[in-house]
Amino acid sequence: MRHLRKRFDVLFRPSLVDHRIINMPKIHSLFAVIASIVSLSSSFFSSPISAQTASSIALPPVAKGAIRIATFNAALNRKSDGQLVKDLRAGDEQAKRIATIVQLVAPDILLLNEVDYSNGDAAKILFEDYLNKPQAPKLAPEKDLFKYYYTSSVNTGVPSGQDLNLNGRSNDADDGWGYGAFPGQYGMAVFSKQPIQTDAIRTFQMLKWSAMPQAKRPFVTDKTTGEKSFFHSDALWQELRLSSKSHWDVPIQIGSSILHVIASHPTPPVFDGLEDRNGCRNHDEIRLIKDYVEGDSNAKYIVDDNGKAGPLSQSSSFVILGDLNADPADGSGISQGIVDLLASKRIASNTTPSSQGAVEADAKQGQANLKQKGKPEHDTADFNDKSTGNLRVDFALPSSDCTVINSGVFWPTVSDLSDVDRELIEASDHRLVWIDIRLP
Repeated sequence: MRHLRKRFDVLFRPSLVDHRIINMPKIHSLFAVIASIVSLSSSFFSSPISAQTASSIALPPVAKGAIRIATFNAALNRKSDGQLVKDLRAGDEQAKRIATIVQLVAPDILLLNEVDYSNGDAAKILFEDYLNKPQAPKLAPEKDLFKYYYTSSVNTGVPSGQDLNLNGRSNDADDGWGYGAFPGQYGMAVFSKQPIQTDAIRTFQMLKWSAMPQAKRPFVTDKTTGEKSFFHSDALWQELRLSSKSHWDVPIQIGSSILHVIASHPTPPVFDGLEDRNGCRNHDEIRLIKDYVEGDSNAKYIVDDNGKAGPLSQSSSFVILGDLNADPADGSGISQGIVDLLASKRIASNTTPSSQGAVEADAKQGQANLKQKGKPEHDTADFNDKSTGNLRVDFALPSSDCTVINSGVFWPTVSDLSDVDRELIEASDHRLVWIDIRLP
């Protein structure tokens, strides 16, 4: 009821009511006014899923002594700065569906990719008004689902002042330190039931790509002579940032233990030219994760945004989360990066998260999916079936000292959802990936 009262109060603030009525056709009767108010209020109170469906597809509670961790590319990005905040304040249907999915899984720790930064306002509204507000009758938590969250700036849309794609202009979305129409587009946020050690967070937004030994520096080949030359000048190469968004190490206190959430969202390995600059960057962004958790001699180049050098301690427990935009078997990227990460001895050997919904989608959609090598049950994203097909690009990878209890991809089958509930799964082209673990 507290949630309903809060929404009711907001609905009837004079400024909001006046604004909506001004933009409505002129109303000539009291009954029309009442009908309009009821219509407005229904958009705030409507549930994106039926109680029956919620009961049937919600995950069971996590086992005693374990924690559930999830990663989800929520696709909560907008074309202009501040638009996501406006949409969320107005009551956004997509965000309601995203929050419903999260509540059905009920993780202890969650990374959301593609949440526009907007100085942290979007994450705050999601935290307060969506993730911690019940989205269906069967999803009303006894207490807030999350108690803490963290978000910060990213490289997307931050102007470089340089012509990074060499098209003769320096003010394109492609000319930001990470691709974006405005600073903070495609940002990310971490939500947690347990305390986040904010003073110990490390970010790597500013780390230079050229600092990485044997980095995959993009090059072009002359069609006539066959000679190879670097795509970017030496001076520009020294300025380029490695992370297209940012790489975060977010320590979370779990009882007497610390779990390091290694969060990132490497660039898609497409939307470039023969130089494959995005493919090279995606590979090296993933390699940065591997170097950071392995901590061998290859990691000496790593310096965080506060000037602290060095990788993660080898005694630390961690979980790697994010849309890494790389499939180990299919897709357009340089797959060796993700293959090497998955093969790391620091990563727990466990069953790959899967779903029957992905199998069903693969069989129904066909086309590019029929040519893929990977197992369809491992897919985590529903991409263009004519060109790309569905892929496994979202990962939740715990350290080898953790015990994996269970895992999955939240991708219900068509039969799991009623006709009115099927839009739920289409809130994003990605699917939530979850894993249950016990810390050492």
